[in-house]
Amino acid sequence: MTEDTRPRPDVTAFGPDFTFAYDSWITHGDGIGSIPAQNHGRKVGIIGAGMAGMVCAYELMKLGLHPVVYEAGQLGGRLRSQAFEGANDAIAELGGMRFPTSSTAFYHYADTLGLDSRPFPNPLTDAAGSTVIDLAGETLYAESLDDLPPLYREVSAAYDQALEDHAQFSELRAAVKARAAARVKELWNPIVRDWDDRSFYDFIASSDAFRRLSFRHREVFGQVGFGTGGWDSDFGNTMLEILRVNLLGFDDDQRYIVGGVQQVPKGLWKRTPDRMTHWPAGTSLQKLHGGSTLPGVVAIHREGDTGPFIVRDRWGRTEKYDALISTCQSWVLSTAIDFDERLLSQSMWMALDRTRYMQSSKTFVMVDRPFWRDRDPKTGRERMSVTLTDRMTRGTYFFENGPDEPAVICLTYSWMSDALKMEPLSVERRVELALDVLRKIYPDVDIASHIVGNPITVSWESDANFLGAFKGALPGHYRYNYRMFGHFMQSQMPPHERGLFIAGDGVSWTPAWVEGAVQTALNAVWGVMNHMGGASPESNPGPGDLYAEHGPIDLGD
Repeated sequence: MTEDTRPRPDVTAFGPDFTFAYDSWITHGDGIGSIPAQNHGRKVGIIGAGMAGMVCAYELMKLGLHPVVYEAGQLGGRLRSQAFEGANDAIAELGGMRFPTSSTAFYHYADTLGLDSRPFPNPLTDAAGSTVIDLAGETLYAESLDDLPPLYREVSAAYDQALEDHAQFSELRAAVKARAAARVKELWNPIVRDWDDRSFYDFIASSDAFRRLSFRHREVFGQVGFGTGGWDSDFGNTMLEILRVNLLGFDDDQRYIVGGVQQVPKGLWKRTPDRMTHWPAGTSLQKLHGGSTLPGVVAIHREGDTGPFIVRDRWGRTEKYDALISTCQSWVLSTAIDFDERLLSQSMWMALDRTRYMQSSKTFVMVDRPFWRDRDPKTGRERMSVTLTDRMTRGTYFFENGPDEPAVICLTYSWMSDALKMEPLSVERRVELALDVLRKIYPDVDIASHIVGNPITVSWESDANFLGAFKGALPGHYRYNYRMFGHFMQSQMPPHERGLFIAGDGVSWTPAWVEGAVQTALNAVWGVMNHMGGASPESNPGPGDLYAEHGPIDLGD
């Protein structure tokens, strides 16, 4: 392992809806809790082997329970790192690829596994080196924001001012940084009331800072964004979702995991924990399962009102569980599983089925070397740059392992309607279209001559196990998120609904970010522990212990 130069985060994912320090809970010396000895070894079914499923399984095993993981596709879920054939260090990150340092609960597991990370080559960062912005037929080259025309600095300043004017951003961020829970809630809760029904675009267009500027400024903001690329695909989303991204530093200090992020869930699957109850030394999730997860689930029912959960997999095997955690995409419970409807309230079904998922497409190629670092002898500029454009490719990113090593180009990373343009096309046609776009931006660069191996692509909306890349909450969806996130608090539920828990980034307040998957998984772990008669120590209260005091505001129905 080489030295990880990850900077200390300016803020962490503390709140703002639930002001609980997950990173402190899972690293406390007294542990997260315990379960009565008579319940050790009891089985808990876990649907889905993504990051949320693996965190649930790993922590429950440490508590002395017997997690049983089902997976219909690949272990890792949307943390999917595909190596190009014959070059294991050349990785296509098909799902999550940018991991802000503020994701401290996620990095706890990455660090536990000894994984390294490097700065992500976002636009206008040192890791990128240079950036090209190609909008409306005009191509601009920059190595810093100051290299761009004044309009771009005006857009950046306007967004910062809008956040200050309408969200008390500096005060709120300072409170998050200080983990001042009461102050965070004092500032955040009124924003929830005021902005639940308003979209991201509404926030931009109605702000005083942008109303003083032209439509072109708003258009450029949508194409270029405020750090990682264009955000117009999110213009229809609730502004609360975007505020959380800014507030929790998710768009700052982003890194990628060297060797691929899928190593994290795979590593938890194989790792033997240092401290573990009930199980003998050397036990891992992999050993508990005899080497492999169980196949995909096709039916979930329950014996009576309080009996075990009955799970049937795709090959007809039936198992019974004392508790069950579902981490799959919420629509899958309706479209792919014969699910006993009475296990969830009708208001919860409303929330799950109304959850809106966004489309996303990526296409990667491996090249012989990072040729884009070559300098043009006439201009002194790099031959190619991280590229943001209004053309079909939208975002193009470069990943390298050394000056003479095979490297990777993410030719196109697009969302929503731009992703749907790619959805019916073959991987070869996607590459052809992307190369055609980039040829117009870089007419003197022969990208194709550097491509080696076969391209890799993904359209998450066409995968029956996902039906989309990640949640994108619409205005008015706060109440749905409130129901889903708080589902692990079950003391007031009717008996027939208790013991089933939901988790995953789509259940969280921060969809599309792996930290949300980790946090909701830890909620479910606390819920199962409580359901099994266990508890967190007084010295280290868990999320359910502090939910009444620190939980999200209830807007009512």
